[in-house]
Amino acid sequence: MKKVIIIGASSGIGKALAEIFSKNGYEVGLTARRVELLKEIQSKLSVKSYVKYMDLLKPEDSIKGLEELIKGMGGVDIIVINSGVGYEAKKLEFVKERAAIDVNVLGFTAMAVAATNYFEDKGTGHIVGISSIAAIRPFRQAPAYGASKAFISFYLKGLRHKFINQGKDIFVTDILPGFVCTDLTKGNEHMFWISTAEKSASQIYQAIVKRKRTAYITKRWHLIALFLKIIPDFIYNRI
Repeated sequence: MKKVIIIGASSGIGKALAEIFSKNGYEVGLTARRVELLKEIQSKLSVKSYVKYMDLLKPEDSIKGLEELIKGMGGVDIIVINSGVGYEAKKLEFVKERAAIDVNVLGFTAMAVAATNYFEDKGTGHIVGISSIAAIRPFRQAPAYGASKAFISFYLKGLRHKFINQGKDIFVTDILPGFVCTDLTKGNEHMFWISTAEKSASQIYQAIVKRKRTAYITKRWHLIALFLKIIPDFIYNRI
C-alpha cells in the first residue's frame, strides 16, 4: 500500500487531499497545528492514518516531527507540503508579512530539506509543493505572500534539477492554484474562477499520480499564467 504525508491537512485543500488519497487506498499521515481537526478528519478516513502535531513557525521541531512521522508510518512514497499563510491588505503590517515569510519560506524549506534527505536515502519518492498563481508576478496587496510563493516554485525547480542531475528516481511537482474557497481567501472581494477545495484537490491528486512537473489549479488558470508571463510591466502595473 502506498503512503502519503500531507503537511497542513487540517482544512481546505489539505483536508480534501487527505480524503481523496484515502479513497484511493493510500495510508495517510496528517500534520497541522490544530490536532483536534486532524483527529476529526482521521475518524472519517477509510484507511489507516496517522496524526502529528506540527507548527512550521518552529522549523527545527517540524523537521524532527516529520522524521518521527515517517518512521511511525514505516516509510512514505509522497510528501505534500501544503501549509501556507498570506494576508491581503492595502496597509502592510510587518507582523503579517513576517508570518508569511516564516511559514511559506522557512517552514517550507525545513520540510523540503527533510523530505529531500529522506527520499535521497530511500532512492525514490515524490515531493509536492503547493505554490500559487501569485508566484508568477508581484502581488501589490500581499508582497510577502507572492514573493514567498515564488520562492517555493523556484526552490522546487532547484530540487528537480538536483534529482535529475543525480539520476535519482525522485519526482517534484509544483502546484499553482488560482482562487480556492478556503479560510485563507475569506474576505477577498476580487476573486474570480473560484474553485472549491474538493475540486482543486481532485485535480491536484491527478497531477500527482501523473507525476506532472507543474499543474495549474484549476486547469483554466493556465491561461492566466500565460497572460501574466507575457504582459508588459507598464500594463500590469495599472491592473
